[in-house]
This record gives sequence, C-alpha cells and structure tokens, in this order.
Amino acid sequence: MWLHPEEVLLKNALKLWVTERSNDFFLLQRRRGHGEPTGRITGVKLMQATVTAPQQTYTKPKPKSDSFFFFLFVVPVGLLVGALDTVLDSNARVTPFRILLQVPGSQISWVIASGAAKEEVNKHWDWLIHNLLHSLSVFENKEDVASFVKGKVKGLIAEEVRGRQAAQEEDPAKFREALLKFELHFGLPSSEKLVTYFSCCCWKGRVPRQGFLYLSINHMAFYSFLLGKEVKFVIPWAEVTRLERVSTGLMTEAIRVSTRQRQREFSMFLNLEETFGVIGQLADIALRRLLDSEGLELDRVLQQPARITKRILEEQALREYVLALFRLPRSERLHEVASCSVWTPHARCHTAGTLYTTDNYLCFSSREEGSCILLIPLSEVLSIEKAESTSPLPNPVIVSVRTKKAFQLIELQDRNELVENLNCRLRALQWKMSMFRSRKDSKRSVSSPTPYYTFYYDTGFSDEEEIEEQVLRNTVNSEALMTAFHQSQLGTNGNKTEEQQKERLWDDLFMEFGRGVHMFRTEKIQKLAAMGIPESLRGELWMTFSDTTSELEAHQGYYASLVQKSMGHNNLATEEIERDLHRSLPDHPAFQNPTGIAALRRVLTAYAHRNPKIGYCQSMNILSSVLLLYAKEEEAFWLLVAVCERMLPDYFNRRVIGAQVDQSVFEELIRERLPELAENVPDLSTLSSVSLSWFLTLFLSVLPFHSAVCVVDCFFLHGIKAIFQLGLAVLEANAAQLSASTDDGQALMILTGFLDQVGSEQSSSPPSSPPSVVETGSSNGETPTVRHTNITALINQSYEKFGDLTVRQIERLRCRHRIQVLQAHEDTAKENALRVVTPEVSISPEDLADVYDLFKTEHFISLYWGDSSAAAAAEAAAWHYGDSARSYIERQYRLDRPQFKSLYGLLAPWPSGSNQHADTVANRTFTMLDQDHDNLVTFREFAGWLDTLYCEELNEKIRLLYRLHIPPALTESEDDPSLMKSPLLSSNRPLYVSLPSEMLTVVSDDGGEVKDYQEQLKQMLQDLAKEKEKDVEKPLPLMNQREFIQFCKTLYSMFHGDPEENDLFQAIATVTSLVLQIGEAGHRGQSSGSGVTGQEEAKGAGPAQVTGGADGRSAAESEWMVSYAQILASLLTEQALVNFFEKPMDLSVKIAEAKEKQYHQRAGLLTLQQHGTS
Repeated sequence: MWLHPEEVLLKNALKLWVTERSNDFFLLQRRRGHGEPTGRITGVKLMQATVTAPQQTYTKPKPKSDSFFFFLFVVPVGLLVGALDTVLDSNARVTPFRILLQVPGSQISWVIASGAAKEEVNKHWDWLIHNLLHSLSVFENKEDVASFVKGKVKGLIAEEVRGRQAAQEEDPAKFREALLKFELHFGLPSSEKLVTYFSCCCWKGRVPRQGFLYLSINHMAFYSFLLGKEVKFVIPWAEVTRLERVSTGLMTEAIRVSTRQRQREFSMFLNLEETFGVIGQLADIALRRLLDSEGLELDRVLQQPARITKRILEEQALREYVLALFRLPRSERLHEVASCSVWTPHARCHTAGTLYTTDNYLCFSSREEGSCILLIPLSEVLSIEKAESTSPLPNPVIVSVRTKKAFQLIELQDRNELVENLNCRLRALQWKMSMFRSRKDSKRSVSSPTPYYTFYYDTGFSDEEEIEEQVLRNTVNSEALMTAFHQSQLGTNGNKTEEQQKERLWDDLFMEFGRGVHMFRTEKIQKLAAMGIPESLRGELWMTFSDTTSELEAHQGYYASLVQKSMGHNNLATEEIERDLHRSLPDHPAFQNPTGIAALRRVLTAYAHRNPKIGYCQSMNILSSVLLLYAKEEEAFWLLVAVCERMLPDYFNRRVIGAQVDQSVFEELIRERLPELAENVPDLSTLSSVSLSWFLTLFLSVLPFHSAVCVVDCFFLHGIKAIFQLGLAVLEANAAQLSASTDDGQALMILTGFLDQVGSEQSSSPPSSPPSVVETGSSNGETPTVRHTNITALINQSYEKFGDLTVRQIERLRCRHRIQVLQAHEDTAKENALRVVTPEVSISPEDLADVYDLFKTEHFISLYWGDSSAAAAAEAAAWHYGDSARSYIERQYRLDRPQFKSLYGLLAPWPSGSNQHADTVANRTFTMLDQDHDNLVTFREFAGWLDTLYCEELNEKIRLLYRLHIPPALTESEDDPSLMKSPLLSSNRPLYVSLPSEMLTVVSDDGGEVKDYQEQLKQMLQDLAKEKEKDVEKPLPLMNQREFIQFCKTLYSMFHGDPEENDLFQAIATVTSLVLQIGEAGHRGQSSGSGVTGQEEAKGAGPAQVTGGADGRSAAESEWMVSYAQILASLLTEQALVNFFEKPMDLSVKIAEAKEKQYHQRAGLLTLQQHGTS
C-alpha cells in the first residue's frame, strides 16, 4: 500500500534490508529473514554463535571476497530479523517489502510504499516505472523531484481512502459518485469526510425541492438542481439547536432541523427512522466533541472524526445501548452480537434473546427487553466450551463459572469463531489476573482442578462451599455503618419479622435464580426489590446488580492507595466536601459520629482524587452516606464509582449536563405519557426543575428515608429507567391537583406534600433509620388530610403503567435532547461574554453578538480541519479555569495567532496594499493584545481592539497604531514574531531592567533584607495592577527611527486603494518629513549637551534608559526619538489625514461580508449561506 512519505536516514541500517530492484530514484527492498533459505545454520546454532562470539558477529566485516565473515554476518542476522519479526506483536511488525524514494547525492530517503506480499509491492513498483520515472528526468533541481513524487503519492493515498470508504458502503460505485459530487458542489476541504447521503425533499413553504442530503462529520449539506434552478446550503452541526420529527397536512412525516436563524424540513426519505437516527448521532457526536469535550466522555473511535463511517455509527449506537442496558463501564468495547437461546432453570425452558460480548463481559437479554437479563463477567468464567450438537440442542456452548455453575447457550450462529474469540479474550484476562492479582486469587481463577459443576439447567442447588462463602460474605457486610450504629435500634418485633420474611423470600429466589452477579434478573426480582431489599442483603445486592464486585476484586488495594494519596490535599473539591460533610443525613447517628464523618470524607475525597473531571458535586454526599450505611467503606467507594461513571453518566460535574439532559427527556415523556397534564400545564419547565433533585439524589432528598432506600434498590436493579418511571407515576398521582394549580409555588407544595407522606411498611412503626433526609414543611394539622401512599404500591404502579419504557427509547431521547442542553449552555456562555464586554465598548449589541459568532466560528474551523495538535490546543484554550485544580468556570473561546490573523483580514477596516505587510501588522496586533503572553487572545481583547478601530476618536486610533510599532508589538524579527524574541518591555508601563543599588546588597544573616526585597516586589506588582487601570493617563514610550519608519510604512499600506490616495500620500510625506526633522533636532540637541525637550518624557517612558538590546534597539537608535504627542500633532496638521481617520466606518457591512467570506477564506468553501431566497 502507498504510505505518507516518511524519512529514512539509514537506508540499510544493520543490513536489515536487501535491495532487489533499483534505479536512479527508487529502491525496492526486502526485509532480511523473509523469503530466503535458512542454510545449514539452525536457530540453536544461531543463538550459540550470537552468544559465544558476539565480537565476531558484529565486528566490521571484511571485504566480500572473504566468504567466512560474510557468511557469519549475513546469515545469522537474516535469521534473527525473521525471528524477531515473527515474534513481535502485529502492531510492531515491519512489512517485509518496501519502496524507497531516493534523491541522487542525498543521504535521506523516503518510504513511499510497503507490502506484505511481493506481488503487491511489485504493482506499485511497475506503476512508478511506467508513470513517473520518465517524467523525473526533466527536473533540474533534485529537490523538486522529491516534492513532485511525494505529492503524487499523497494523491494516490487520497484516492485509496475514497475507494476504501466507498467499499464499506452497500453500493461502492454510487457512494464514490456521491463523494465526488459532495466535493464539487460544496468545496469543503478533503478532510471533511462524507459519512452518508440520502435522497429527499427540502421544503420551502409549500414547494418541495428534490435533491440529496449529504451528512459529513461537521456539516449537513443539501443540493438540488431542478428546472435550471440550483439550491444548496450547508448547516454546521455546531449550529443545530433542535431535531424533531414533525407531520403536517402538506407533507408526509418530516425531519425538522432548527438552528438559531431558521428551520429546515426534509421529507420523502426511503427510511425516515434510519435517517433521523444518523442525523441525531452525527449532531450529538459533533456537539459533544466541539462544545463540551471537557465534561462529556466520547468514545475513542469517535474522537477521531476521520474514522467515522455509517457502519461505525450503527455499531456505536448499539454499543451505547448495550452499555446502558447492562450498565457496563464506559471503556467496554462491543465485539460480537449473536442471536441465541439460554437455558433458564426457573422457566424450565430455553429463553430466546441476544448475546452481546464485550472486552470483559458476556451479556444476554431476552427478546422482550427486561424480562430476562444475564450478566457474566469474564473474570468469573473458568471455561467456554463447545458441546456436541444435537437436534434438540443445536450448536450448544457451555460457560462454566467459578461458583461451580454453568450456563448453556444454543442456536449460536458462527459458533466456532465466537468460542475462539471468547477463549482468546478469556486467556488474556486470566494471564493478566495471574500477573497482577494475589497468588490466592490467581490460583483460584487459573489453575483450579476439574470441579463438579452444578449446571443451571440441572439441579440448581448450592453446595457446602457456597454456604461457607455466604457466611463470610455476611461477615463482611456486617461492617456497614447501619449495623454498627443501629444494632440496638432494630425496632419492634413486627419489623424484625418482616425483615426475616423478606430474607426468606430472597433465599428462595437465590435457590431458583442463582446468587451473585450472574444471577438471572427477571420480573420476580423486580417485585421483591419494590418491596425493599432486607438490610442484611442490601449492600450485597447493590454490589451484585451494579457488578462492582468485579471492579473491587480487579483493583485490590486501589482504594487504600487513593485514600493515602488524597488525604492532606487542599483544593476546591476538598473545601466543598468539608462544607457538606455535616449536611449528609444529619439525623442519622452514624453521621453524628466522627467515625461516620471520617468514612464519608475518605470516600468523597478518594473519588475526587480518582476523577478530577468530576471532583465533587453536591448530592454526591447524600448518595455516599446511604451507600456507607449498607456497604463497607471500600464497597461504598466502588458503588459510588459505578453510579457516577456508569449508571448516571455526565451527571456529576460542574454543569450537570447529564441531569439536565434527563430533565429534558422527562419533559418529552410527560407530553407523551401524560398528555392531559401537559395540556393543562403548558410550561413543563417548572415540573422538570422540581424533578431535578429526584434524579440527582435518586429521591433520597425528597422521600422519607425508608421509602427512598427502596427507590435506590430499584435504581441499582434497573438503572435510570426506574427513576423515569417513578417520576411519571408521581406526576400521574397528582395530575388533577397540578392541572388546577395556579402558580409554580402551589405545584411545588403539591408535590412536596405528596412525597413527604409516601411511606413503607416499616414506617408505620418506630423506624430503624431516620425518618427523612429533608426537613418536613407541612404542619401537623395538614398531615391527616393527606392520603397515605405506600412506596411499594407506587413503585409497582410505575412498572405497570410505564414499564414499557425501554432503555433503547431513553438512549435515543438522550441523544436528541443533549443537543438542546449543550446549545442552551452555549447561549448562556455567549450572554455572559456579551454582558461583560458590552459596557466596555461602543459597538452596538447586535454587531457585538455577530462578532462573537465570527469569533466562535473561527475557533470551530480549527477543530474541523486543523491538524490534531492544533485542534487539541484550540479546544483546551476554550475553557477558562478558576483555580489550580482546573475546575472550569465557563467556556470561553480564544484565538491563537493563525486564527486571529484570519479574522483580522476579515474585519480590519483599512485596506492593505501588500499582503505581506498586512500579515506583519496582524502579527503585531496579536502580540499587543496577548497581554498574558499565553499565545491566545480573548473575545474581550478582540472586541476592545475592534471598538478602537470603528468607534473611537482619531487620537485613540493613532494611539493604537503607535503602540503597534513599539515593543512589545514590534518584535526584533518581523519574520518570527515569537514570544522568545519579544522584548520584556510593556507598552502600558515602562519597566527598568537595572535594579537599584540598595536592592543588590548582601543579604544579612537574619534575612531581613530578603523580606524587604519581597515586600518591594509585592508593592511593584500592586503598582502595576493599579496603573494598568489608568492606561490612558500614562505616557507611551518614545519611538526610535526604525520604529517610525515601520509606522510610516503601515500608513502607506493603509491608504492604498483609497479614493483620496494621492492626497493621502502627499500628506503622509509631509508629516514624515516634519517628524524626521523633529527627531533630528532632538538628536542634535542631545549630542550638543543642550536641554532636550523630550528628555522628561523619555525618562518617564523608561525604554530610552534600557541599553544592550533588551528591546532590540541599539545605542545609536535610542538617540533618535519622537513621542506619541509629536506624531499626533504632526498628523493633525494635514486635513486629508484627519478626514481619513475620522471617516465613519460601518461595522455591520464588514461583518456581513465576513460571514460570507469566512469559510471561503479558511477552508475554500464556495458558500455557507443559502443562495438567494428562492
């Protein structure tokens, strides 16, 4: 295959390659050890020769006539190279054949092609000989030969990429044709990868336009050419604010795409469901990558947009569904999906469904989602074997686990390949466990003797070892805080009896469905969980349902090391944790005690240290407190990990994106499932805002304690689906009262009153736990009037009425609603930026908002088509951090130098006669605005510069131009305006580089003078900060002759093309002569020793005192000086110049032109706006 040219400094290092064919420009080489006879020297003799005579082997060989040394050197090395290439991992192996591009007389070559087979590389060689070799002889400059060939090879690679991309589609020929049309019609860069396309109609009013909808990684584009009329437009995904499926009387069901400017409707798709899903996925992926890369986790494949294809999107959608259904770690990759049937002992039959295999799990779900779920961690598996296929049991596979149970799967297609892949992953995992786990665990998981298995399709009983393990498990669970602090307050005998009854029910269930993470999860478990899990089993079952047991066993000692590392660190997260420690279940004895508080502190601090992106978020303290009550400390930590990173992804961060997305999903579910309530309460935002705490705290902050813990039981069993269902049930129970409510406060009181009286069987008697997490707001007089609701009945009702809500539906809704939430945050960030900048500038709010959009688009263009490093730097710069812990305050776009120069060219008010000089001035402007020296310019700085050019008076414009031609804006080398060559001088306040003599004295023994020196530094910094606010009042540094010449050059370039060009050139010539005379006069005055008029200003300005080249000025140059006031006074003498700088300029017109040109200038886009209004 063709390769991007890569330099090779040593063409034949260590004789690893043999040249088989060559000419003046190309070499075809073969790797030693491939395709050559081994001779009489075996591998053993080779190793002996290498070990016993290393000096002979690697000593510089004698001439070729000496066959002995040639034999000793060549043959062993060839064998060794072949052996290494065979043993090495596939990612590190070197292809055995390659083609090099060589330039005569140069020691550098380039690898341009490689191949695993000689036939493949010969095809490339023949192409080079027949198509390029004869053309290369016409080049006189040999460097041009290399550039020409490398350009051709890159073109061939681009063509191969198109071909491979087309080959992945159902109809490669049609996709290739569509790809060429996409590039032709829209002129996007080649890196803008087309993902897929659809034939459809775009509606404009009542008129449909038949054409093609192209979906790429960053844009959706539509093209139509009908009856001689062309319609085309491009919509960046970053501008999409809403996606909907709509249906009107004029059109069939359509997809509506909304942006901040307008809406577009597309219909008449062959498969609207598929199209809508792909559009939603691409928009969601792009916005997560562009708008919230810091907060939202994105799959590794999707982090590389060039790899996204339609097939990848389908696989990703399925993977997201599997991760959500089984609540697996986000790092899991989906490998195989196969239809099969699993023997279910409780039903005494095989249950049909789908098997999903990931890196570390076997997952089974019945055809009806949720009726039967099985999760088997590979860490629990001992073997996966094929059994004999029979007519009743076709293609059976037996999966044996460590608890001496086994599962039978039948009707597996491609069974051999599936079992082979699973065993490969199983062996790799077992090797890893044997290497990194304790000797006891590794021996148990790898080298166990052949045991007797109790098959789940056989007896289903437990043996004595399992009973012994259960006793041990109960002993471990007894360390939970609930047992330690409530042993003497277990309540009445009735509560004890009820707990014992629940334990017996669960014991019976374990006998029937199994125990542990690989138990069958059915509707019977759901009913028992709704009744409330017994306290003695709650911690164990939470660990089982969330499969945190596997995480704990795989990371022995991890929590203890985290605690050790995190304790003693002070940051924003630890401060917030300390503030909330005593607010976590304050009525519970466990958290009125230092033991409970210390455990809670360790868990929260350890997690903040583990996941600094999340750190600590309010409501994590309440959740962790409940986890600590029923699980021991290390288990509670891993349960918290499971909740924050798997079960409630993106919930616990500074912007709580995940929770807001689910609130938006909840609103849509209310409209869909409770239409009468939605009709009577048009604004559902109140209900969604009230329900935010339901989702963040899993009802722990709004329900009585016993009732809330039952909700947590269901949450660990069914995930977020249980919270959605319960929320809908609560609203349905209060629908009549909510419909009659007149304001938000009344609706809040209705829901609060209802939730306060939701109880459990235990709450009828003295509770064994605190009655509530929140303060009760209702008076005693109101309590009897409220009908008592049992939590078990409410949960069962939620399952009966809303149990058809599936995980797949929730994931699809999340995908669409995440778009709206992220765009709402973007709107807020824009409002905050404009609110800060608007009082400081005179630009109209409308124009300022448009400038912000241009500023933001410039940032996105770098993310679209910049290289990976530039894109990463741009995205990192978009976050404004508030402390050393890098907890971001808000998203704040910033531009680097190339981005700024592009926007400068679009918005600068004055034309430039020389592109080179315009680039120079843009560089100086960027350096001047970059006051923090971080190579970034903020929107506030950019807007201030633009305001000076368009809205300020003449003297401020001249002042700005003056500053552009003195340090730090004017660097020593205009060709390389890097910060290393920028002077250390500030144009805001002159800084003396020589220290006063009293500050250079020797430090005394008591360190007193060191303290004085530090105090003086602090005072200097304070003075600098104060004087920065009074920038206008300070005199500017003087300008030397070289800088003034540059100043005049800039003025000449500004006047080029102006209608009054001749008058302006004459005026600036006059001013230049006048200023030069002033400078010469000052120069002669200094030389003669007479009084100099500008001496005081020079002294105040400071740079005149600096010598030695710190600012790039020589001693001779520093003698010729003029001041800003002298230049301004000289310019005011010429009316033509005054008229030029006072001429009003319309920023709105410039912004409109910039919107049309921005994509064209940066990316070669023909147009981004719609063509006309037709």
